[in-house]
Amino acid sequence: QVQLVESGGGLVQAGGSLRLSCAASGRTTGRTFSDYTMAWFRQAPGKEREFVAGISWHYGSTFHADSVKGRFTISRDNYKNTVYLQMNSLKFEDTAVYYCAADPSIVVSRNGDWYDYWGQGTQVTVSS
Repeated sequence: QVQLVESGGGLVQAGGSLRLSCAASGRTTGRTFSDYTMAWFRQAPGKEREFVAGISWHYGSTFHADSVKGRFTISRDNYKNTVYLQMNSLKFEDTAVYYCAADPSIVVSRNGDWYDYWGQGTQVTVSS
């Protein structure tokens, strides 16, 4: 089993920045954190969960949703078993609960059903 714990959420004014962290612990047989593709999703009240960004374990390839491209950056530190989401130029519409997800496949899927492990989420609120 893999446990994921998000942190770094909070209240910020529009135009501000936050950095989310997702710390992973535990492992499955034959795999370490560096063997997992990691992703961030978010869900705003009354809306469906949406893909934000993902980073593959294979060469660390990254993918970002069009809505956050140029403002958010996903990265990972395999020595710290942590994935990050740097969020700059935050907008009111970025307000949501942000979730970290992990999957052992090489694919960075934008479909949340693809992922095996999820954190509990961290709230990000952007005031306009």
